[in-house]
Amino acid sequence: MLTSTFLLLAISLLAQTSANLKLNLEKNKVYHLNYSSEQSISQTVNGNRQNVEIQINYSISLKMLDITPDFLITEVHFDSLITNTNQMGKKTIISSVIEGNIKSSEAADVMSAVMNHLTKSPLFVKLDFTGKPTEIINAKMVSDLVMKDTSDITIKGAVAATLKNQIAGVVSENSLKSMVEVFTAYLPGKQASKGDSWNVSQKTNAGGMPLVVDATYHVDGINSNTANITAEANIKAPENAVPIKSGSATVSYDNLQGTSRTSYVIDINTGLIVDLKTKTHVAGNLGVSAPGVNMQIPMEIDGESTVKAIK
Repeated sequence: MLTSTFLLLAISLLAQTSANLKLNLEKNKVYHLNYSSEQSISQTVNGNRQNVEIQINYSISLKMLDITPDFLITEVHFDSLITNTNQMGKKTIISSVIEGNIKSSEAADVMSAVMNHLTKSPLFVKLDFTGKPTEIINAKMVSDLVMKDTSDITIKGAVAATLKNQIAGVVSENSLKSMVEVFTAYLPGKQASKGDSWNVSQKTNAGGMPLVVDATYHVDGINSNTANITAEANIKAPENAVPIKSGSATVSYDNLQGTSRTSYVIDINTGLIVDLKTKTHVAGNLGVSAPGVNMQIPMEIDGESTVKAIK
């Protein structure tokens, strides 16, 4: 009897140190997740310090429609897409919750209309078992629908061109993949034990600048229902980063780099996040060139983000 007790205890302990950490969604069940981020951007222009505060809140609904040996086919809805910006006291809100107005003279109203449109357009996404989006099946259709509306933009000149480029970037397949993988792409896609590590490379966006995040994940502990994971990441601009066009100015950001640290609590049964907390610091110089102007602008970005499952 004592031998049987010890065997049962050993099996129980083994079960708590190893788990199959992969995406494992129940077919046709809807899962809700929320992403919240606060970014503080500081830059120095001609000796003057400028501060920008950005608050982002995204929520999604995720449903698995079908599964193959290599990937899941999912339906993803952006339920809300809200960005609040405070730039030197000037506050701007871009929100999918309001209808917006593509013909408005205010860029924020135009972008709100775009975000509102995105919340009405489901994405059909192939996710591998690590949670990485490999394809958005209807990406072109969604992009074409949104870009068609940009013909109604009434803002003129360089601002209009910048705005249309920004919209095209938002609804590109790569951008949509990035918005989805914030919620899903962090798993090894296989059996993992306490102490195991793996690497994940992701793309993110800070103030309109795409950045690459190369992270090393580590399993800190596993119990009957959840896994505790930490990730240490290096952040940098992608190779051959495309400069940002802002009116007549061209902004390069090649030497931006930083680090982040993230703690995860993962639901072992589904592979989805229960709770996530991350802190990020990025710094470097922006290169700004325009007619008669060529300067370097020191920049720092500090951010804190969370992702939580919504019951």
